[in-house]
Amino acid sequence: MLRSEDGWMDTASSLVSASRGWFQRRALFFKVIGVGIFGLLLLIPLGMVRSVLWERQMRSAEAVNSITETWGRSQRILGPVLVVPYTWKAEFEETTVVEGRRVKEMKTAEFSSEAFFLPEKLQVAGDLEMSERRRGIYAVPVYAGKLRLAGTFIRPEFGFTGVKNPQPQWERARVSFVLSDLRGAREALVVNWAGKPAALQPGAQLAGFKKGVSAGVVVDALAAEQTFSLELTMNGSEALTVVPLGRETTVALTSNWPDPSFMGAFLPVKREIGTEGFSAEWAVSYYGRDFPQQWTTRTGERAPEEEIFAQSEFGVKLAPAVSAYRTVERAIKYGVLFVALVFTVFFLFEAVCALKLNALNYLLVGAALCLFFLGLLALSEVASFENAYAGAAAASMVLIGLYGWRVLRSAFRAVLVSGMLGGVYAYLFFVLRMEDMSLVAGTAGLFVVLAAVMYATRGLRTEVKAEETAAGAADVGVAR
Repeated sequence: MLRSEDGWMDTASSLVSASRGWFQRRALFFKVIGVGIFGLLLLIPLGMVRSVLWERQMRSAEAVNSITETWGRSQRILGPVLVVPYTWKAEFEETTVVEGRRVKEMKTAEFSSEAFFLPEKLQVAGDLEMSERRRGIYAVPVYAGKLRLAGTFIRPEFGFTGVKNPQPQWERARVSFVLSDLRGAREALVVNWAGKPAALQPGAQLAGFKKGVSAGVVVDALAAEQTFSLELTMNGSEALTVVPLGRETTVALTSNWPDPSFMGAFLPVKREIGTEGFSAEWAVSYYGRDFPQQWTTRTGERAPEEEIFAQSEFGVKLAPAVSAYRTVERAIKYGVLFVALVFTVFFLFEAVCALKLNALNYLLVGAALCLFFLGLLALSEVASFENAYAGAAAASMVLIGLYGWRVLRSAFRAVLVSGMLGGVYAYLFFVLRMEDMSLVAGTAGLFVVLAAVMYATRGLRTEVKAEETAAGAADVGVAR
């Protein structure tokens, strides 16, 4: 049975009408999906901003290295160590062949080695004057330190060597200091040993250490103790650490750096930090370290390795705890949140106020949000982070506010969007400036925002049901 042409047209018209009604009843669903896709697409420019951030970090690191290579890197002070060569005689049995017979006889030979002694008391006091060195737009904090090392050695005893009748060679004794970056030394180094000056020469002459200085000294075998002192003027950057070689080690440091970070195996027993700088004092006994007070390089024994000494070092870090690049990186992680919030506000205005926004509107608003992070990165390189953040946030708020005035068709709605965005920017700044509680504050903020969105959208599903009921009734009427 054939249908007439009018029948085919009526059937096609009914299918088109039913299909259109099906999409209209689910318009909200497809709108949400579309907005979500646009939000995901904006992850691409956010990723590009992150790649620019990494590039700028590399350039900053190159600038820092170029400055610290010539000025001086992080400084570690290890010393002094008193080295005393000694000899001893030992008998041994030797077998020889005489007229075809093996003959055993006792012989005596002289052996030599070196004994290493650490100070009884070590006192380090100094002042670190901070300044900036620049390479283009990059600034690097560096310091010029004036340090004084002083203390005493008690008379060395050789009973620990395990040999009989050791003979110390006091006239060949030397004292060694290990400095991690000798390029920072600004003056000739002279150690005062028992009241007599001795010029320090390059080379630690200490097993396991390459960088350092040493000088020959004469040890008075009859004196109960030997005093020493060293005036040290040196350049450095990033940090200054001391290895506690003394049986009792005390360190006192002052500086005009207002944001120190104390580091290492021991914390200060006293410290004062203010806007003008800091002062700190350490008191360390030899019980908190893993190397002995004396040792020898006699055959079969090993000297403590450099890593063992490094495990006991302590001091202060003289660099920003959180760099601007690190803060910008943390801010970019919240980029998706910014996009989701602003898109949600625009979507609510569109759903509640019967507005019609197209894909271009959402993409342009998302692009403005991404530009905030790029502007923050650019401004943070030439201004303080606070000023950079305020400038980038203000530009983003004004740009989105003026655009929203036109597409939302209301100055009040535009001001509302800008105000909401400003509140989010302010809260993000609060979170970024926190260190220990940033995760808690950020999570609490997300809960509040989600609750607000859920409250604002609580009636959308009811409205959709009413629309579906009306559309369904219309379809029934058409079918009849």
